[in-house]
Amino acid sequence: MKEETNFILDSTKESMQSAIAHLEKKLLNIRAGKASPAMLGGVMVEYYGTPTPLNQVGNVSTPDARTITIQPFEKSLIPEIEKGIQIANLGFNPMNNGESVIINVPPLTEERRRDLVKQAKAEAEDSKVGVRNDRKNANNEIKKLEKEGLSEDMAKNTELDIQELTDQYIKKIDDMLSVKEKEIMTV
Repeated sequence: MKEETNFILDSTKESMQSAIAHLEKKLLNIRAGKASPAMLGGVMVEYYGTPTPLNQVGNVSTPDARTITIQPFEKSLIPEIEKGIQIANLGFNPMNNGESVIINVPPLTEERRRDLVKQAKAEAEDSKVGVRNDRKNANNEIKKLEKEGLSEDMAKNTELDIQELTDQYIKKIDDMLSVKEKEIMTV
């Protein structure tokens, strides 16, 4: 029975860790005023009829804090890259100089900053819900094991361990959110 409780704890920790990883990805996509190649992470480009991630058809770089440049591997892709950026609806207006695609990242308004903070909070809340669901699933597994003969003390101890894990991951999420909030609100 000890092995089963350890397995439940390990799989719960793994699930909670994936909620954190998912949140990190989501927070990366929320821009905080500085240009970053990650801002274009979700952009797909039609490449010979196949939707392809932007970073596979060109080099994405940030020469300064307000500019993103995309140097396509083939010049014929410039219009497709521009179209892909517009379809992604990121609020950017791509331009090209015949050689590469250039995006000027506008400074954020106070209202836009507040909206981005709300978006970050929503993502953090989604992650917290995921962590709580992992806790609930683990506790249900413990109850099943208890019916199959797991001692009451062991069940209680495992439930306490699961709650401790949950508290740790909720705190991690809160910490990540406060860092992102500070980053967004810093002008």
